[in-house]
Amino acid sequence: MSKSRHRPSGHPLSAVSRRNFLMQTGLGFGSVALAGMLQRDALAESGWTPPTGQPHFAPKAKSVIWLFMIGGTSQYESFDPKPELNKYAGKTIESTPHASVLKSPFLANERIVAADANGQIRTEIYPMQIGYRKYGECGHEISDWWPHVGSCADDLCLIRSMWTEDSNHGAQLQFHTGRHRIEGFYPTIGSWVNYGLGSLNDNLPQFVVLGKPVADCCGGLECHRANYLGPQHDGVPLAVDPLNPLPYARPEEGIFREEQAAQFQLMHQLNQLTASEFPDDRTLNARIRSYELAFRMQTAIPETVQFNDETKETQSMYGLDQPETKEFGEQLLTARRLVQRGTRFIQVYHGGNGAAGGWDSHSGLKKNHEELSKQVDQPIAALLKDLKRQGLLDETLVVWATEFGRTPGSQGADGRDHHPYGFSIWLAGGGIKGGIVHGATDELGFHAVENRHYVTDVHATVLHQLGLNPRLLAVPGRKRIAKDYGEPIHEIMV
Repeated sequence: MSKSRHRPSGHPLSAVSRRNFLMQTGLGFGSVALAGMLQRDALAESGWTPPTGQPHFAPKAKSVIWLFMIGGTSQYESFDPKPELNKYAGKTIESTPHASVLKSPFLANERIVAADANGQIRTEIYPMQIGYRKYGECGHEISDWWPHVGSCADDLCLIRSMWTEDSNHGAQLQFHTGRHRIEGFYPTIGSWVNYGLGSLNDNLPQFVVLGKPVADCCGGLECHRANYLGPQHDGVPLAVDPLNPLPYARPEEGIFREEQAAQFQLMHQLNQLTASEFPDDRTLNARIRSYELAFRMQTAIPETVQFNDETKETQSMYGLDQPETKEFGEQLLTARRLVQRGTRFIQVYHGGNGAAGGWDSHSGLKKNHEELSKQVDQPIAALLKDLKRQGLLDETLVVWATEFGRTPGSQGADGRDHHPYGFSIWLAGGGIKGGIVHGATDELGFHAVENRHYVTDVHATVLHQLGLNPRLLAVPGRKRIAKDYGEPIHEIMV
């Protein structure tokens, strides 16, 4: 009788023992990647064909830097100035020639401008809190609080006709998923990019998150998570700290890099010893791949957030020598370095403090927006100019966005309320026409009235520039409604 070709279950090199060994010597990030790899393998066994990692058609961009201002930046004091607000300041909207804006041709039974702290409806027009001027050869009208970004006007495509459905800060989640907060959680735009395209650098995460995210009540971490696409497509939070940029991918305390490298070499040897006997052990193979990824990241990520090789001129350009711009400047310099190294999608939050976000200016708008604009204006302009001089802007799509705008009417004495019916964002680089304005709001900035776009039109535009058709990114058992897909804004593309 021939001996069995399989080792007994108690053998030290059995698949079970090897798994236990790997679990005990593994890394936190590896376990996250493992869960996604196993999910993908299971779906593949069921007959599902996942994305190939290749674009559906020739892309115009390789990477995306997604800048999100949390809380709702006022379109009037940024990228859609309205002189009519100053002309009729203090008057009720009903008493102006623009009273018709209170009845929307797009949304039925709408009649709201702002409410004060006592819930009293106020319709007094609140003037712009800062001046504006024309920038660049294109003549973009931009607030005086954004002079540095204004100097990049000829590279900007202003979209002044955004609208969304959520009038509260759940709109933060809606801007990233296309779904209202009450509908639950869905994959975010960064996750769809990560899901649809292959890696440009196997040593770095393909979807990185910088800055403090939105509040839990507004979506929290779900604003950069993948939901049913699997955890391997979640955004990976990264700190601009060379000593601890990715905490859950650090070696255990007291483990030297050489010792850890030896552990991985041993894993590789064990795998080779038993590969012929356990060729279909997907769990084992996935775990080894995930640990190898985490190990590579431990070297690549700290180097990415170190700026020793950046010139003093570059560091100063991003504002690293000024206290008000240093933090955001470091994040955007890191974003540029990540793009250089092949990260697909970098999501950068600003204003992630308080219950709803720093830009939420129900009162004290002048002080609030002046301070926050100063924190981000110079670093954002530096990012655009730096990408351009290094030949990266053409293949990097930069998106500046916020969840909604602010009302033309006052809230309290010196603020503006939430306003989802018409607000502004902008795009630059990545095959987008610069120096143009697309869409418009009415005279008071109340409604988007020309080339109106729901948030998933922005998603579709981003995916299109990366060579992806969202309708071809299908997942078994998940039905997406037409609104989820959006429509690419072809008019703004080169």
